[in-house]
Amino acid sequence: MISVTSKSRYAVVALSELSRFGDRPMPVKEIAERRAIPDQFLEQLFSTLRRAGLLTSHRGSKGGYTLARPPEEITVLEVVQALDGKVGQEADEAGGIWAEGVGALRSVFAEATIAPRTAGFAASWSTQDSSSRRKSGVTTFIGRSTTSIRS
Repeated sequence: MISVTSKSRYAVVALSELSRFGDRPMPVKEIAERRAIPDQFLEQLFSTLRRAGLLTSHRGSKGGYTLARPPEEITVLEVVQALDGKVGQEADEAGGIWAEGVGALRSVFAEATIAPRTAGFAASWSTQDSSSRRKSGVTTFIGRSTTSIRS
C-alpha cells in the first residue's frame, strides 16, 4: 500500500506559504489563517518538521518559524517522509510492479520542492477551497484520512 496522509498535504501547503516570507519568522497562527488550517493541528505538524530539521523555530514577540534551508532545497518527499514515514515500504517488499510504482512516486516527490514555483499544486490550493472543506466538516478528519493505493 502507498499511503500519503492529509498531514503531508497540509504541511506542503503551509511550508509553501511560509517560503513566501523568506527569512522573516512567521507565527503558526498567521500561516494557519492564510491557508484555513486549524492552528493547533499545524503547530503539531511544524513541531515534527522542526525535529526533522526542515524548520527553525524563533521565540519572542516576533517569533515563529522559518525554513531551515532554502525552499528549492526542501523536497516534497522529505516532508512526506518526516510526517508519514518511508513512502510505500510495503510495496517495496512486494517487489515487481508495486516497487516500480513506489519508485515513480518517490521520484516525483523528490523532484518537487516546496518553492512556490514548483509547488504549484500547493500554492493553488486557495483559502476559499480550504474554507469550503472546513465548512463541509472535512477538516475534522485531518490526520486520519489518507490517499491510498492498495495492492
